[in-house]
Amino acid sequence: MAAGAADTRQAIRYQPDETPPYGVAIGLALQYVVLTIAAIVITVAIVVRAAGGTESYLAWASFAVLLVSGVTTAVQARRIGRIGAGYVLLMGTSGAFIAVSVTALVEGGPGLLATLVIASSLFQFGLSWKLALLRRIITPVVAGTVIMLIAVTIMPLLFDLLRQVPEGASPSAAPVTAGVTILAIILIVLRAGGMMRLWGPVIGIVVGCAAGIAFGIYDFGRIADARWVGLPSGGWPGFDFTFGPAFWTLLPTFVFVTLVGAIETVGDAVAIQRVSWREKRATDFGAVQGAVAADGLGNLLSGLLGTVPNTTYSSSISLAEITGVAARRVGVCIGVTFCVLAFLPKVAAVVLAIPDPVLAAYGLVLIAILFVIGMRVVVQDGIDYRKAAIVGVSFWAGVGFQEGAFFTENLGPRLAPLLENGMTAGGLVAILLTALLELTGSRPLRVETTLNVEALPTIRNFLDKFSIRRKWPMEMSDRLLQAAEETLLLLLEQAARDEDDGDRSLRLLARKWGSGAELEFIAAGGEGNIQDQIAVLASHGTAEPQEHELSLRILRHLATSVRHQKYHDADIVTLHIEGPARGG
Repeated sequence: MAAGAADTRQAIRYQPDETPPYGVAIGLALQYVVLTIAAIVITVAIVVRAAGGTESYLAWASFAVLLVSGVTTAVQARRIGRIGAGYVLLMGTSGAFIAVSVTALVEGGPGLLATLVIASSLFQFGLSWKLALLRRIITPVVAGTVIMLIAVTIMPLLFDLLRQVPEGASPSAAPVTAGVTILAIILIVLRAGGMMRLWGPVIGIVVGCAAGIAFGIYDFGRIADARWVGLPSGGWPGFDFTFGPAFWTLLPTFVFVTLVGAIETVGDAVAIQRVSWREKRATDFGAVQGAVAADGLGNLLSGLLGTVPNTTYSSSISLAEITGVAARRVGVCIGVTFCVLAFLPKVAAVVLAIPDPVLAAYGLVLIAILFVIGMRVVVQDGIDYRKAAIVGVSFWAGVGFQEGAFFTENLGPRLAPLLENGMTAGGLVAILLTALLELTGSRPLRVETTLNVEALPTIRNFLDKFSIRRKWPMEMSDRLLQAAEETLLLLLEQAARDEDDGDRSLRLLARKWGSGAELEFIAAGGEGNIQDQIAVLASHGTAEPQEHELSLRILRHLATSVRHQKYHDADIVTLHIEGPARGG
């Protein structure tokens, strides 16, 4: 793994701080745009058509989303103050927002959608600074469950869209166009690699459109009617500031999805740093914080312009790896290109003319993969029966509420609409169960010391007292100590990689966890309060896991779950260790 990472770094042609010729930058920008413009506009089309919106609003929303994507992609690359990562991170629409956006349009039209997006963007700005405070409640289990429930809420909409063809079309038009689209995408995803894999969705859409043309359901009239240059004829849809029941019912759902988007952005912001430099560097968590803030800016602009929210695209990492170009100039050129295309309605019309079955087929593959990503988030740091119970109960509660199986008609006019959305209901259940697990657990014991080898006797003495209080046998005490030693080694290696020459504080918290123990190690800069220095959640895993793979392997042998998270100036390692067998 280390060799592979080194090869990737050596393959970088232009680092973020280098300036390729404008010919190279513009050429790569056009390649990035061609790869992503269809996904950006198609998401808008799925939302508006599934909600039964007007064609004039669809034209405006497509214009607005390209403009917002362009501005925020440029901001991510160039960084303005504390907003932006300073890396090439493409911004665009996200499948995670499809279900909530459709619901908002159905309940209150574009005005309600705009107001909700603005409100949730303000939450995201605050989240970029205080995310760590929620780390024990908004866990990977909660985030992953919400991601999986996105599929529960979106798939019925896509299944309906799958059958939508113009009147008089052949009965075979919908199944054939949808079938060839899915087949083309899946074949490329399964069999191709490198750049070809990135083109899979685009090729699938082209194949589906070719079948649509053969059946006469591709809307050439829309392209002919669209102007070459100008603004959409529909105009800005405005806001809805009545703040009625629909707003308060949907606001928690938007906040949930915004939180999921922020977590995804955090992962992308860490990953893009790993592939953008020739020499290994410590992760810049100011850049991570800036990426989340830029995400909030994108949602704020989306709300102001009355279109669907946006977020970072993980394909940015793959494109940087494949092309070897991570220069900020490329990101700015991508942003400018999106902004220019926003004022070319005929370009958007080419995408909006795609038949509904093709859009639905593309969406089915996208959301199916998103569901599996949610599963991966859940299991990434290990899963025990407690986490399994939270995920299982929350997921099926979400499904039950989505299907109206839980007597929501008896919950009253205010609460019932809130729980009719499976993602909101299941997310709330996951948060409540996680909070219950946290609140009913024993209060942790803690000790603070300095992060160095000399801290080991202090840690040993602390864990001995903890084991004696729990009346655990020597075998359990030894296991806790072994885990602590390996964690200390891991944190010392991390500090060395971060080139941190100053003293770092170490806080160890220990609490009972079921029949066993939870140990949380927090290592941070020596100055100030440790908790104050935990500013930004930075990754789902470790910054450079291959460097201390042995330590992690040993820890995973000793513990049922291991989670290593990076924050602004802190590393947090959380271990769950099963207790001794009954009677042992």
